[in-house]
Amino acid sequence: MVVTVADCPARIVPAGTPVVIPKDTFVTITQSLGGNYTLTWSGQMVRVDGTDAQMLGLKPEKLEFPAPENDQIQEEQVWDALKTIYDPEIPVDLVNLGLIYSVALDQSSKRVDIQMTLTAPGCGMGPVLVGDVEYRVAKVPNVESVKVELVFDPPWQRDMMSEEAQLATGMFY
Repeated sequence: MVVTVADCPARIVPAGTPVVIPKDTFVTITQSLGGNYTLTWSGQMVRVDGTDAQMLGLKPEKLEFPAPENDQIQEEQVWDALKTIYDPEIPVDLVNLGLIYSVALDQSSKRVDIQMTLTAPGCGMGPVLVGDVEYRVAKVPNVESVKVELVFDPPWQRDMMSEEAQLATGMFY
């Protein structure tokens, strides 16, 4: 159990609805995986991004990018941000799980469009993962908006995982 040291942004699990946990509130950390925290607060489960951990009195996850030499979004930085987002049930990032299908940059509107999938179409954590992607990618320099589209064609299969992810999860074949 920890006490929030500042107002803390969070998202309700599994709906992904944004909320703010007030300063000086007792919360229970039920899981810390991939730099994010799942908490119970006022009888509901919420997720706090690791970059906001200082509001829980914890060391925040660093998500810093060098400023680009121009005002363009750097695709490599978007992919780097995506690699910091972990599935809440599998200790592997979304990129190595093979959940990110495409990243498209619209430099004129400073928008990033992402197509991604879930390990199962009925995954209840889908809205939370979408929120994680939107939150982290928005921290990339020059990104003003992020649009995430969940797609299920082609359906995810374990062979979409990187070899490292397959080894880490024992799914190597």
